[in-house]
Amino acid sequence: MDRKETAASLARLEGYLMSQSALQEAATAGESFARHLSWLGPHEQEEIARRFADHHLALRKQMLRAVVDRTQELRGEYSHRYAVLRRRTVAVALAAVAAVAAASAGIMTVLR
Repeated sequence: MDRKETAASLARLEGYLMSQSALQEAATAGESFARHLSWLGPHEQEEIARRFADHHLALRKQMLRAVVDRTQELRGEYSHRYAVLRRRTVAVALAAVAAVAAASAGIMTVLR
């Protein structure tokens, strides 16, 4: 197994563990919420807990999607900024080389 396959396997495992953690967190939050509704029967509390957990997961997915979208926007912005900076740096370096070459040529002319 090469490095890319290992990294991909670890990423899948990490994703699985994170999703299981999110499911457990949602279930726990739902159960905690439903416990406070003591006037409901056990089946009603289970239903409320399930619905709360579903809503919790939907919100979490929405927030995660927003983070992913913003990450992609920032990647595009910073890639563009990096390209502009790289072009400017190369232009300045070429100008500096040209100036040194011109100065050297001038010195050589004076020395002859």
